[in-house]
Amino acid sequence: MQSAWRKEFYRLTLLYIAAVLLGLVTKHLFPVLFALSALLWVMQFLQIRRFEKWVSAGGKGAYPKTSGIWEDIYYYIHRIKKTEKRRKKKLRKLIEQFRQSTEALPDAAVVLRANDEIEWANKAARQMLGLQQTDKGQRILNLIRFPEFIRYIRSANYSEPVILPSPTNHRITLEVRIIAYGSGLRLLLAQDVTQLKKMQTIRKDFVANVSHELRTPLTVLKGYLETLQDLDDGVSPLLTTSFRAMQDQTERMQHLVDDLLLLTRLETQQKKQVCIDVPNLLSQICKESDLFENASSRIQLNLDSAAHIFGEEQDLRSAFTNLLGNALKYSPEDSQVIVQWYQSENELILSVTDHGEGISEVDMSRVTERFYRVEAKRRKKVPGTGLGLAIVKHALMRHDADLHISSELGKGSCFSCHFPIRRICCN
Repeated sequence: MQSAWRKEFYRLTLLYIAAVLLGLVTKHLFPVLFALSALLWVMQFLQIRRFEKWVSAGGKGAYPKTSGIWEDIYYYIHRIKKTEKRRKKKLRKLIEQFRQSTEALPDAAVVLRANDEIEWANKAARQMLGLQQTDKGQRILNLIRFPEFIRYIRSANYSEPVILPSPTNHRITLEVRIIAYGSGLRLLLAQDVTQLKKMQTIRKDFVANVSHELRTPLTVLKGYLETLQDLDDGVSPLLTTSFRAMQDQTERMQHLVDDLLLLTRLETQQKKQVCIDVPNLLSQICKESDLFENASSRIQLNLDSAAHIFGEEQDLRSAFTNLLGNALKYSPEDSQVIVQWYQSENELILSVTDHGEGISEVDMSRVTERFYRVEAKRRKKVPGTGLGLAIVKHALMRHDADLHISSELGKGSCFSCHFPIRRICCN
């Protein structure tokens, strides 16, 4: 392009030199220069008019034949148009591949605009959610009227999915999740979790039934063992040791059954929530912890807030007791455990901090799983069922709360329960 401009400059320079020479010879310098300038202006005007006409038509087809700098301009614009055409063709192909792949997805996918209007939906969305191709531009809340779904959309809190029945078949259970992206756009994904929910229900029923069935034989065994221990005269050390071991294992199984029943109740039953005096509850729990050796001297209770919260007292008592019990069990007998109840800008927080053995990063993500226990070399075995933190997790979920864990090996751990500020009922 630069060489073309240089040629055009040389051409104009030669024309004006020739015009100057002609004007000097004819002694009409200014009329000759004016005539040449006017001619050049007319020619450029015609070129601009032809260029504007070609561009306004979309630059389709071959460009007009010309010469000089205008030929290069036409050529470069034509080349840009061809490149843009190839790019659009490639983009259309990618869009078509995307549509085909999303149509083949087993999960429903819906693109929502900022005002909850449907921008696009795949085939699975039409089958699972009952949407039609003609629903584009409709507000999804006018088409899916389940109260849980409406609250989920309006809350704008999409950290957790919502479970609801399919509008087309109430026997199908859907897990709906929303992901925000772009400028005000959201992607709604719905997955069929009917079989998963069915298996979870079967598991819960099995655990609950087995736990209930075990209580009776355990009670009988425990009663007979206590009778035999009362009859033991201590003559046989082997018999005495055997009775003690049997008693310990029976109590361990009893704790396991009790924890399983509690966990099942947390997952299935709903109780009426009342206003709970959390400071008083924590004071009671800390006093009850005298069951642990030197517990009263080890616990430091800091009540920095007098806030009460709506909840189920028995569930919170179980959760707080488990956290305090773990802190006492997994830290040295001469170390201090700090229990603090305080309020931040938008949360109420209970933290339990110990100076125990800590938890590794590998175990951190699994400590709330059922029956998961951290494998560590200890001088003495720490009793437990492996259900304590699972109970804490489910109890907090029923109170819209989260469990945060921070820990460092060899330095201790901090377990904190974060309750939303809307849970406050009085101060």
